[in-house]
Amino acid sequence: MSPETPFLTAEQARRVADEHGTPCYVYSQERLEAAADAMLAFPAAFGLTVRYAMKASPSAAILRLFHRKGLHIDASSGWEVRRAMRAGFAPDRISLSTQQLPEDIGELLALGVEVNACSLAQVDRIGAVAPGRAIGLRFNPGKGSGGTGKTNVGGSDSSFGIWHGWADEAAARAARAGLRVVRIHTHIGSGSDPAVWQAVADLSLALVARFPDATTLNLGGGYKVARVDGEKATDPAVVGVPVRAAFERFAEATGRRLRLEVEPGTFLVANAGAVLARVVDVVRTDTRAFAKLDTGMTELLRPSLYGAQHPVTLLSGSAEAEPTVVVGHCCESGDLITCAPGESETLAPRLLPRCASGDLAIVGGAGAYCAAMSAKNYNSFPEAPEVLIGRDGRAHLIRRRQTLDQMLANESVPEGL
Repeated sequence: MSPETPFLTAEQARRVADEHGTPCYVYSQERLEAAADAMLAFPAAFGLTVRYAMKASPSAAILRLFHRKGLHIDASSGWEVRRAMRAGFAPDRISLSTQQLPEDIGELLALGVEVNACSLAQVDRIGAVAPGRAIGLRFNPGKGSGGTGKTNVGGSDSSFGIWHGWADEAAARAARAGLRVVRIHTHIGSGSDPAVWQAVADLSLALVARFPDATTLNLGGGYKVARVDGEKATDPAVVGVPVRAAFERFAEATGRRLRLEVEPGTFLVANAGAVLARVVDVVRTDTRAFAKLDTGMTELLRPSLYGAQHPVTLLSGSAEAEPTVVVGHCCESGDLITCAPGESETLAPRLLPRCASGDLAIVGGAGAYCAAMSAKNYNSFPEAPEVLIGRDGRAHLIRRRQTLDQMLANESVPEGL
C-alpha cells in the first residue's frame, strides 16, 4: 500500500466529522498493533525489549494499547514517567532519558523506574540521591543522523548524551557513587539513515566493552517512516540482521550475551494517525490556488518546524485537478501544510482535486509528533479531539475537544485590572 493511501475511507471520515467535528485526530488500532508486531519481531540475538518513545503520541488509549502488546516505555521527562504510570505501566517497565532530571528523581528511582544518565552532572546527581543504584549511561557516539538537522541528536553539535570521549570520566564518577552501570544507551536522531544507525551499533558495542557490568545495549529509535511517495522506510527485519550478528560476534569475543533495547516512536504511530479537517475557504491570486483548512500548526506543527511532508487527500468529488497550496487557519504566514521537503518557507503546490468550502480533507502521517507537539491554543484555537478507529470499525473518542473554559482555567487577573 502506498504511504499516501489514507486508512480512513470517505465514509468513515464523514461519520467521524459528523460525530466529533473537525479538526480531529484519528488513529487506527489495526495499524498501531501491526507496527508494534513488526517491532516486536526485531532480530535480537539474546533478548529484546521494545520501548515506546511516548513523546511521539502520549494519549492514554495509545499507551494502554501498547501496554497490552507487551511494550515498555521510553520517557523523556518526569512528567512522562508519571503519565505512563497512570496509564498502567509498572515503574520497572519505564526508562527515563532526559535533558532535565526531575525534582522527584529520587522518588521515581525508589519506585523502580530505570534511568539513563545523559550527562556527567546527571551521574553525580543520581549518585547523590540513589547511591548503589543500577543505572544506564547515554552516550553521544560521535555520529548523528536524522531526517533534518533539527532531528539529529548525535555528533559534535549535539547536547544529547555524554560525549564518548568522556567514557572513562563517566565510569569514574559512577564508581565513586557506587553506581553500577548495567546499560549503555545511544540515540542518533529521528529519521536516521539505516547505514549510520548500524555503524553506531558497532561504536556502541565498543563502549559496552569498557563497562564490564553492562548487560544491555539500548540503540534508541529514529527508524525512517515513509509518509509520502518517494520517501524510504526502514524495515526492522532488515536493519536488525547485521546488528544481531554484531551482538553475536561480541558474545563470542567477550562471553557477554547482551540484551537489545530499541525505542521506536515514529515507527509505531506515524502512519497510524491522520488529521481530519475541513476546507474553510479557497482563495486565488494571479499565480496560486490556496485551500485553507480548519487545521494547521495548531495540530500539525511539523511542516512549519521541519519542512515535513504529509500526504493530503481532498474528498471533493471533483474530477478536475489543479496545483493547490494547502495552508492552515492560523494568522501566521508560516502555517503551511504543503511546503517543500525540508524547506518550511517554500510553497510546494500539490496536484489535488478542485475543492470548495465544506469539503473534507485527510492529512496523513500525523500519528507521531502532531497531537503531542502542536502549537497549543495559538490564536486561541482549542485542542482538537482524538478518535481511535477500533478493530470493530467504530470511532472511539479518546480525548475530548477542549472548551474555552478549560483553555482559560489557569488564568488569573490581578485585582484592580
